[in-house]
Amino acid sequence: MSTAGIVPRWEWRTFEPPDGAVARLAATPPEGATAGEETYAVSRDAESTVKVRDGLLDVKHLEEVDDRGLERWRPVMKVPSPILAADLRTVIAALGVPVPRLDRASYRIDELLRRAVDGEVVRAVPVSKRRTRYAFHGCSAEVTEVVAAGRSLRTIAVESADHGMVLDALAELGVDPGANTNYPRALARLAGLAGPRGAVVDVGTNSVKLRVAERPPGGGWRVLADRAVVVRLGEGLRETGALSDAAIARTCDAVCDLVREARRAGAPRIVAVGTAGLRMAANRDAFVRAVAERCGVTVEVISGDEEGRLGYLAAIGSPGRDGARVVVAETGGGSSQFTAGDGARILERFSIDLGAVRLTEAFHLDRPAGLDTLACARAAAADALGRVAGLPGADVLLGMGGAFTNLAAVHHALAEYDPAVIEGTVIDRAEIDRQIALYRTMTADERRGVTGLQAGRAEVILAGAVIAGAILDALDQPSVVVTDRGLRHALIEERFGAG
Repeated sequence: MSTAGIVPRWEWRTFEPPDGAVARLAATPPEGATAGEETYAVSRDAESTVKVRDGLLDVKHLEEVDDRGLERWRPVMKVPSPILAADLRTVIAALGVPVPRLDRASYRIDELLRRAVDGEVVRAVPVSKRRTRYAFHGCSAEVTEVVAAGRSLRTIAVESADHGMVLDALAELGVDPGANTNYPRALARLAGLAGPRGAVVDVGTNSVKLRVAERPPGGGWRVLADRAVVVRLGEGLRETGALSDAAIARTCDAVCDLVREARRAGAPRIVAVGTAGLRMAANRDAFVRAVAERCGVTVEVISGDEEGRLGYLAAIGSPGRDGARVVVAETGGGSSQFTAGDGARILERFSIDLGAVRLTEAFHLDRPAGLDTLACARAAAADALGRVAGLPGADVLLGMGGAFTNLAAVHHALAEYDPAVIEGTVIDRAEIDRQIALYRTMTADERRGVTGLQAGRAEVILAGAVIAGAILDALDQPSVVVTDRGLRHALIEERFGAG
């Protein structure tokens, strides 16, 4: 059966439907009911649905995820047995596994399953369905009783080729578009191939960071995504006390892009937190509202103390930190957090209003800087760090945040950022001074040519290096140990670790 001319459809499904949503559908006259048996070929990370129903091999591909979490699926194959070898290659590739050597022109469906299924990667999951269909607000909808992997559960779904109609129908049902779980994801968990997934978006003054991770059935964490985007949310904040319209727009774009990435990676729950830039901004509610309206995620603005606590927990989670007395310095665009502790016990923590964006704007460090200007910037950083000198002595100073990780990346001349190389890098005062001397003679465009420096950090790296040096001076430390970890690591553990 050809799929030519078939229009892809926007779909939403949940396997934990609210009683009210089920009741609203049940109050609609049904269009029909069916019962049947299907077999899904399920893999851990596939973005395709592969199933056998009524003797046909049915394959759909996840084409797009929108800002609110709706998924658009395109049918790519619906064929009877035997299956041509070329089609078989398409199916196995859709499951995200290597295609084996095929030496025949065609194969039966049962042979396909034998060739594709590997108990550790892909599993065949028989599914029984009793489906009741409805026409609901211009969409196709269904309530289905499902039996799979020894579990009985209910799912409801809404779909249409018209994106707006699906959103309207979901609003009428009173459900969250972001709570969208497709069959491949749900069956992978039921089959024991995948665990619960969660995502954290960290909205900082200079950058937005994403971490998506899964808690596999065997324990531990499997990282699915971890990256940062420089957005300069706090640009101009020092002078006006408010976020500019342009900064709000570009940061909202970045947050929603990362939210889409998290949802496509199978994270139904997304935690978003905002730090110094949003704490300082008089109009932070405008940004929080813009993100919520566009992608349905609420940004929680956390205190400096909470930011420091989370950063500390993330830092001591690095190998070799057990039992060490540490000071964690986390530098951001608008503030820096300091936490002193003895192992897991926090002794003191606080936040100060010193960040790379603030210092850059105060002394115009986004361009070449004379020695007098540099001396003034250093003095201002030292003055702001006065409280830091009173922290308890430490076995090790840990540096966290974009300034430290970029200093480490330049130190290693990393053409491509590698967290494993950054983690544990020791940066001494001589290296910090070397990089300060390098950046102070360069324009921002020239700095972008420095191997290892993230392009979006070019404007603020000189200020970040000045702050890093001032922190070493304040704590009388000869060097700092850089960690790639951050509050997103701790939040993944706290919010999703019990799942």
